[in-house]
Amino acid sequence: MKRTRLKWDGDAALRGTRTGAVRGLRLATEHVLQVSRARVPIEEATLERSGTATVDEQALTGAVSYDTPYAVRQHEELNYRHDAGRSAKYLEGPLTEEADAVGKIIAAQLRRSLRG
Repeated sequence: MKRTRLKWDGDAALRGTRTGAVRGLRLATEHVLQVSRARVPIEEATLERSGTATVDEQALTGAVSYDTPYAVRQHEELNYRHDAGRSAKYLEGPLTEEADAVGKIIAAQLRRSLRG
């Protein structure tokens, strides 16, 4: 009979999992930012350039935001006219539509971190 020993280092596994989660959140928020930038209403590209993706490593949360005085108005005003491919809800739409991709990105990084 052949025996195998397994040494479990729970602390290292948790650190690896957290590292994978943070990496996954970074990649996922960047993905949503990229998709949303393709829809941002554009005149001079100021709104598009103001987009950022951030991750709070302690809380394990990610955010995508746009920072211009008119970002919220452009996002919410459904009656504005936009160039082809550009639209209101330029962040909400991609976030909803890319939810599966976001989950897969995070899951892939978690799996990767557990492989060691």
